[in-house]
Amino acid sequence: MKVILQQDVNNLGEEGDVIAVADGYGRNFLLPRKLAVMHNASNLALLEARRKGIEKRKEQKRQDALSLKQRLESEELVITMNAGANGKLFGSVTSATIMEALEKVGLTIEKKRIEVPENTIKTTGNFTVRIRLYGNEDADLTVSVRPDSKSPAVGGEAQAAQPSKAREPEPAVAPVADEIDTEASGEVETEAEPEVETEAEADVETEAVAETEALAEESADASDEELEEKE
Repeated sequence: MKVILQQDVNNLGEEGDVIAVADGYGRNFLLPRKLAVMHNASNLALLEARRKGIEKRKEQKRQDALSLKQRLESEELVITMNAGANGKLFGSVTSATIMEALEKVGLTIEKKRIEVPENTIKTTGNFTVRIRLYGNEDADLTVSVRPDSKSPAVGGEAQAAQPSKAREPEPAVAPVADEIDTEASGEVETEAEPEVETEAEADVETEAVAETEALAEESADASDEELEEKE
């Protein structure tokens, strides 16, 4: 069946276009939503009456698309994600992620117009994402995916940048006196050296012995005399 589009329909056509679609798609989707009307004489007449207004709106859309294209292609969209030391993301960057990031910089783009390479980005680095604009206009957006501050990669770099602290020597522990083993420690107890008798000391000792012997002899003579008298 043929229909006349009442407004722009993504991947189908622009307002005022006459296109052929499947019967089910036209009756169940386009017509109930008033995205299109049946192609017939009365609707064609209405289309011609609106032609100038339609063309004026199309031109404005083209100008807006060119302006948006320049803004997108001059923008480097930075997205931070948690990533491992090898740059692999703990998660992925999708069209929804990019849509939200664009909104933060004041750009409103429908998610369905954002074409991510291989549908998702799973590593850090710089990527080119295509943004479909009005008509045949496309914009190439540069997306820089970087690890956030909590990522192991960032933590490892920060740790490597810090100089290693020298280990302080442990204080020496004094040995306990009661536990010292003289044999184990190598200390040898020396014997007392014998005393050396001097020459003077020897003379004194000799005189004393002689006196003692003389006294003993006198005592013996006295005893003999007493016995003789008694007899």
